[in-house]
Amino acid sequence: MNLQTKRNWIFVRIATWLAVVALFLSTGVVGGQAPSPERAIALEKEGKLAEAEREWRAWTTANPKDAAAFASLGVVLSKLGNYEAAAGAYRKAVALNPKLPGIQLNLGITEFRQAKFQAAIDPFRAALAADPESMQVVTLLGMSYYGAGQFSEASEYLERASRADPRNAELHSVLAQSCLSAKKFDCALGEFTWIMKQNPNSASAHMLMGQAYDGLKRTDEAIAEFQLAVKADPQATNVHFGLGYLYWKTGRYDEAAEAFEKQLAIDAQNAEALTYLGDVELKRNHLDKALELLKRAVQLRADIRYAYLDIGSIQTQLQEYDEALTALQHAEKLDPDQIDVHFRLGTLYKAMGKTAESQKEFVKVKELQKKAEDDLADQMNRPRATPARAPQP
Repeated sequence: MNLQTKRNWIFVRIATWLAVVALFLSTGVVGGQAPSPERAIALEKEGKLAEAEREWRAWTTANPKDAAAFASLGVVLSKLGNYEAAAGAYRKAVALNPKLPGIQLNLGITEFRQAKFQAAIDPFRAALAADPESMQVVTLLGMSYYGAGQFSEASEYLERASRADPRNAELHSVLAQSCLSAKKFDCALGEFTWIMKQNPNSASAHMLMGQAYDGLKRTDEAIAEFQLAVKADPQATNVHFGLGYLYWKTGRYDEAAEAFEKQLAIDAQNAEALTYLGDVELKRNHLDKALELLKRAVQLRADIRYAYLDIGSIQTQLQEYDEALTALQHAEKLDPDQIDVHFRLGTLYKAMGKTAESQKEFVKVKELQKKAEDDLADQMNRPRATPARAPQP
């Protein structure tokens, strides 16, 4: 047998062997016997999860339309901690039979465990449609909306869950923060009041209560809450910045500066504290000191619009026009619908002798002012919905 004949013979043997393997895989035969759901279930009960996984995979290969088998494979994979693969198995089951009992809930939980909160929402919604009274699903759906940053929707489901479990402090806390982020300040205030009753010396609770009061324009009460937070824990994250910001809002600049300096003594890299302390120094007409603080702020974070706005204003005053233009254009890019940046751009272009550009910016200012007035008018004249009557006990 010459060399070429030997090669051909070897190739034929390899091809035959591969064909046999392919046949076994396609028919789901493993270890010389056909797979079965009964054996997979038995292996799972014995705690032999890896073997059960192989059995279910072989069965689903041979029976690709068996939704329940894919669901069972998902359960085993979830027990093994392989949530990504488990979610894939559950999705196949859903595609085959979306009404399979428990499948939507299992898919939602698996996505939730991976912190894929947006992906968990639709399965949980489907699970809730199948079982509208399930507080487990209501809570998980609310938490998924919260994790996905959809705070208004989160507050609706978490409020329902909280009513069903009124002593659950964690639910109250997440509901309160959802309401605060959704600007539902009355809801947030009610929840923080409950939390404060449970722990009146909690710095974080005082801070959150202060934020709720601030949202309701009750600034004096907001300041009082932050003062209590400082007293409860002067090292709490951002507690001095929060108090300083409230002082800054009310024009109490000396007290604001003191609070911002205390924050920076704890956290020298706090870009927000640097920004607002820089603004205080600008208001005191300490331009060099203000500019130093503001430049430190934008080096730490490039998304603080107010810092670029002040830098532009200072450099306009210093007649450093090119640098001022760069800063103000950055501020405009971060939020092009703010009146202040277009007013300062108009002022800068006028100082630079660019009359056409200046006029264009001042026209933009008028347009935005009119839009703001129109928006307020829309809010004032919008028909009010009739409040729903509370259900009778």
